[in-house]
Amino acid sequence: QVQLVESGGGLVQAGGSLRLSCAASGRTFSSYAMGWFRQAPGKERECVAAISRSGGTTYYKNSVKGRFTISRDNAKNTVYLQMNSLKPEDTAVYYCAADRTGFPPRITLGAYDYWGQGTQVTVSS
Repeated sequence: QVQLVESGGGLVQAGGSLRLSCAASGRTFSSYAMGWFRQAPGKERECVAAISRSGGTTYYKNSVKGRFTISRDNAKNTVYLQMNSLKPEDTAVYYCAADRTGFPPRITLGAYDYWGQGTQVTVSS
């Protein structure tokens, strides 16, 4: 069992930055691939970034490439999402999720076994 707690969301102006953190419980964090998803009102939840258990392989949604960076610190049981050059269309609830497969990092919702409660990110124009 893995429990995930996101933090770091908030209100930011367009062009600004935020860093989301997701702290995981348990001793098996390093065996999980991790993903960051987001869901805007009226839209489906989508994967914006994912990272393999070692951190050596990453995935990014095209619209966030060059602006978002996913990373992890297995010693701290934490995965991060650094978000720069934020746009109003990035506004959503952001969720982290854990995939016990570990590798490769996957982008489908059904691949993930555990989910956090979400953190709101609002980007004003």
